[in-house]
Amino acid sequence: MSIFEYNGSALVAMVGKNCFAIASDRRLGVQLQTIATDFQKIYKIHHKLFIGLSGLATDAQTLYQRLVFRHKLYELREERDMKPETFASLVSALLYEKRFGPYFCQPVIAGLGDEDKPFICTMDSIGAKELAKDFVVAGTASESLYGACEAMFKPDMESEELFETISQALLSSVDRDCLSGWGGHVYVVTPTEVTERILKGRMD
Repeated sequence: MSIFEYNGSALVAMVGKNCFAIASDRRLGVQLQTIATDFQKIYKIHHKLFIGLSGLATDAQTLYQRLVFRHKLYELREERDMKPETFASLVSALLYEKRFGPYFCQPVIAGLGDEDKPFICTMDSIGAKELAKDFVVAGTASESLYGACEAMFKPDMESEELFETISQALLSSVDRDCLSGWGGHVYVVTPTEVTERILKGRMD
């Protein structure tokens, strides 16, 4: 078993019309044994920028703490919030710095940039960015997430339809993966509000 699959995870971010959604499952396991069913994998950097961290849970928490530290320094120096593109470069640099003993994480970054244009990207454990205009996925359920998102996604969805689409994609995908599941956690972000919802999924 790969170290990335040790705790199990499913992450997806999707773009809508001047909005985005980011969703994860809630399971924390040690291989096939479930430890917790309310584990946080999506973190808020500021009100228009979120990061999801899949992979090894301990590394994800450490990486998040380091990113918060870097973002606070940036805020003090620049007196403004970081743009999603800048933050993606920061995460990439932080991961590449540790390339010989990497953080075993695959981040998914989603945010609203200039003129509230949605930005999503993912990267591997050494910071190689993959930018997308529609959706990005990560974690042990990534293969089935690709299929579900490919089938369900359509451009320029409003926030409510985007929520429905990402939720259905997540729930149907984690049913095909025994290392992730136990419900979902969805954030839908528009220029004016952030909506957080908890999904109930199959509890097995």
